[in-house]
Amino acid sequence: MRKTERYPVKGSNALWQIYKTVPFLKVLKNFVVIQIARYTPIIPVKNWLYRTFLRMDIGEQTAVALMVMVDIMFPERISVGRNSIIGYNTTILAHEYLIDEYRLGDVIIGDEVMIGANSTILPGVTIGDGAVVSAGTLVHKDVPAGAFVGGNPMQVIYTKDQMDKRKQLSKIDDI
Repeated sequence: MRKTERYPVKGSNALWQIYKTVPFLKVLKNFVVIQIARYTPIIPVKNWLYRTFLRMDIGEQTAVALMVMVDIMFPERISVGRNSIIGYNTTILAHEYLIDEYRLGDVIIGDEVMIGANSTILPGVTIGDGAVVSAGTLVHKDVPAGAFVGGNPMQVIYTKDQMDKRKQLSKIDDI
């Protein structure tokens, strides 16, 4: 189960009531900053925009690729460790609006994580240090440190121990 906080709503669906949950000017500012960052090819500038205007925690040497879409309403709930890569057109959500409730959850991406292109990360998920998420993956639950995951829904393809054994066998083959 993902780690999210639930907030029930009455009457119309939760998204219809969006500006009761997040200020309009915050959404407008975040929209502008995110759109600039999505198209900015200079990674240090992109990270500065995320840190300064969106209050995201972005580690040193982390590279966020072109067209990555971070949560427009709650980007401050996203944390990415050092020396990680977020692939092209990935979506990182810290919220989900449903009919009778909305949910918020922190997204924590560890150090030296590789997230493949066109992946979607749902709220309340932690991706452990050294994990690899294959392209096009729906990350709907926590990813163990060092694991290689992929698919929709996400499945563990290799654990850290299995990955280490593969690397050792590869080194033996090279000899």
